[in-house]
Amino acid sequence: MGARYYIGTRSPNDGERADKGYSSAWMHHKGRNRHHFEYWTDYNPETRLMTPVKMPINYVKEMFCDRVAASKIYQKENYDPKHPLEYFMRGKAKRSIHPETSDLLEGWLKMLSEVGEDKTLKYIKNQKSY
Repeated sequence: MGARYYIGTRSPNDGERADKGYSSAWMHHKGRNRHHFEYWTDYNPETRLMTPVKMPINYVKEMFCDRVAASKIYQKENYDPKHPLEYFMRGKAKRSIHPETSDLLEGWLKMLSEVGEDKTLKYIKNQKSY
């Protein structure tokens, strides 16, 4: 479905949402790819609400790489290492993600913006837990 809404400058999921009110491609993707924080929700019997849960670090690493890659794809030659952090911060207030997972990802994105990709990836590679 994503190919039908592809325009090259933003996610085709946004186009499908504008057309249908939801993105079937996104729901399929995030439900099968554990590097998306949206995958990591579970029913909380105390609150009776769907609640974000802490992601395993290997999937947070994948999420970091996915966000950097998406920024490079959408920004093309205008890509700057600050872009993934800027995008993350724009949605932070409305995002339903476990606070520890959010803090970890934000820290890595800040590192990326300050010291660059090589040093950040070396650091992330050695992280075993949070």
